[in-house]
Amino acid sequence: MITKGVGFRKPTLYFLKVERWSGMKKNEIEDYCTRLVTPIIEENSFELVDVEYVKEGADYYLRVYADKEGGINIDDCVLISRALEKKLDEEDKIESAYILEVSSPGLTRPLKKDKDFKRSIGRKVDIKLYNKINGLKQFTAELKSYTEQEITVLYETEELIINKKDISMIRLAFE
Repeated sequence: MITKGVGFRKPTLYFLKVERWSGMKKNEIEDYCTRLVTPIIEENSFELVDVEYVKEGADYYLRVYADKEGGINIDDCVLISRALEKKLDEEDKIESAYILEVSSPGLTRPLKKDKDFKRSIGRKVDIKLYNKINGLKQFTAELKSYTEQEITVLYETEELIINKKDISMIRLAFE
């Protein structure tokens, strides 16, 4: 089944119900899938944005987020999914059901890697914190700079320095 996002805010999405590994931890599955999908991504001049393995309701999802200059399309997602599925089948580490999804990260992508923060300098970001800082727990601000440990944002007229450990979610704001 192929689902294509409707409207410009929704990501392009391709998913296929397959099988999931047992005995592997979440981060091991994500690392394993990253190793398998990286050559596929690189040979096609795509960018690997993220790989996540999550349980939602009764189902497990293995999600691969990819992008390219000008945006990824449904055909690109299908190409990645089929090539990755073939590699997963060759490895044969599969025991029970999970759903493989390959999609674009969407316009409001989470910022996770240095390159995400770098390309977002000067742009508005939505931030959710674990605990309030200066009375704020959820807000939108301009990303001014970042280091490995912290980010600096401009909220209204105030510059805030926030430790990355205190951030539960940061993503591009939809402008």
